[in-house]
Amino acid sequence: MRAERILVEGCAVATVDDDGREYERGHILIADGWIVAVGPGPAALIEDGGPVRRVDGTGCLATPGLVNTHHHLYQWATRGLAQQADLFGWLTELYPIWGRIRADDVAAAVGAGLGWLALSGCTTTTDHHYVFPPGAGDLFAAEVAEAGRVGLRFHPVRGSMDLGASAGGLPPDHLVEDTDAALTATAEAIRMFSDPSPDAMVRVAVGPCSPFSASERLMREAAALARDTGVRLHTHLAETVDEEAYCRATHGCTPAEYAERLGWLGDDVWLAHGVHLDGDAVKRIAETGTGLAHCPSSNARLGAGIAPVRDLLDAGVPVGLGVDGAASQEAGQLVAELRQALLVARLRGGPTALTAREALTLATRGGARCLGREDELGSIEVGKLADIALWRVDGLGHADIGDPVAALVFGAPPPVELLLVGGRPVVEGGRLTTVDEQELVVRARRAAERLRT
Repeated sequence: MRAERILVEGCAVATVDDDGREYERGHILIADGWIVAVGPGPAALIEDGGPVRRVDGTGCLATPGLVNTHHHLYQWATRGLAQQADLFGWLTELYPIWGRIRADDVAAAVGAGLGWLALSGCTTTTDHHYVFPPGAGDLFAAEVAEAGRVGLRFHPVRGSMDLGASAGGLPPDHLVEDTDAALTATAEAIRMFSDPSPDAMVRVAVGPCSPFSASERLMREAAALARDTGVRLHTHLAETVDEEAYCRATHGCTPAEYAERLGWLGDDVWLAHGVHLDGDAVKRIAETGTGLAHCPSSNARLGAGIAPVRDLLDAGVPVGLGVDGAASQEAGQLVAELRQALLVARLRGGPTALTAREALTLATRGGARCLGREDELGSIEVGKLADIALWRVDGLGHADIGDPVAALVFGAPPPVELLLVGGRPVVEGGRLTTVDEQELVVRARRAAERLRT
């Protein structure tokens, strides 16, 4: 079904394009899911091409739809646990619970997590799913189907773990996969679901979980598989001091050096976290074109530290934002990460360390660069996909802030008046249009109750 033609007018527009163009009152015209006009003031006479839906954007700010570069959606069903634990302690407490997860639990968690992301202005999201208990059903297919139902652009990462506790890893042995089986399942996920077309709704990436849960063989062969099939690579790296100590003791090098040794730096790779990167690591990540998903709230919740985002940006590293797994970042709102990113950057580097517009760029163009889709997503420009968030900034919490971008970033998360994915409404008037919110609540609650008992 073709998307309707839509004209959004009367709103402030932050294009996040190369020139950083902004319009105090502007317009955006959308046809067949793509942006065909954007500029200041009212739209010029629209050529005849069928009916046009006009959206009054008075009191709103239009931005590119936000791009979430790191998540574990299944964790929505295990929020609120291990409240005082660091990463390794948190994982140790939650692994046994995740070992009971089934396909219907994943579907329920993914539906709730995606619905909540949409309500926070997110139009494209990744999901790094690496837990595949025996007999649980087709968990990857379940999440892809749920993403189609909610209507967000989806970049699921077929994760894997093959390094159990008996072999020196962190996960319990019953939760890891056989290496060959994991590689076969990853190849099948790519074959079944990944779409290379420019307006793709689903693209699969390859993602062994971490240095302490994936063997060297799995990391090397997964990278080769990704490059043979033309998809991207994603993994956790340099998240905690414990990981640093593990890599030095086990591999005789830092996590970044280990990644480079295994072929896991490159312009087809984006890494999650990068909290503990020294200057040499930042330089090599930049030189290789590797991207990084910055997850400030999760890193704070687990006490992991603050990623050197200013250093990464100054070096030219593509940096996006991620909410991370819902069990380590229970709020799950991508728009809130703009403010978190700005605040933690300033805690680390002072009040000039990150601006409001740089935070918005991280959440839009930066994320699109990490996913290899900057030509299609991340800015409001003619010829790009019509993935657009329209934020209402004329309410009590925002109306007195004269700069609408500052209102979005410095203020509380504003309501989403309209969220378009490929020109199709997913949120209107602060409500989901594609799925029933109460159904999402009921299903997620049932899944959480079953896993906890």
